[in-house]
Amino acid sequence: MPKTFSGKALIKILSRKFDFYFVSQKGSHVKLRRKIGGKTFTTVVPLHRDLAPGTFRSVLKLGGLEEDEFWKVVEK
Repeated sequence: MPKTFSGKALIKILSRKFDFYFVSQKGSHVKLRRKIGGKTFTTVVPLHRDLAPGTFRSVLKLGGLEEDEFWKVVEK
């Protein structure tokens, strides 16, 4: 992972570029959701200053995103 993200920055990217929308927040964790082709993907993003690489990958996996797909869109 070439760059680290804060939870807030990752939420902005997921919302603007991957059509995730806010569902709820409990403490420092935000739940986001998106629907693609009849499937619903829900992920939880912790509002940490810097997300650990494993946490970052887990957020993407729960959201139905591949890491390569994420970087292609973000690096445009």
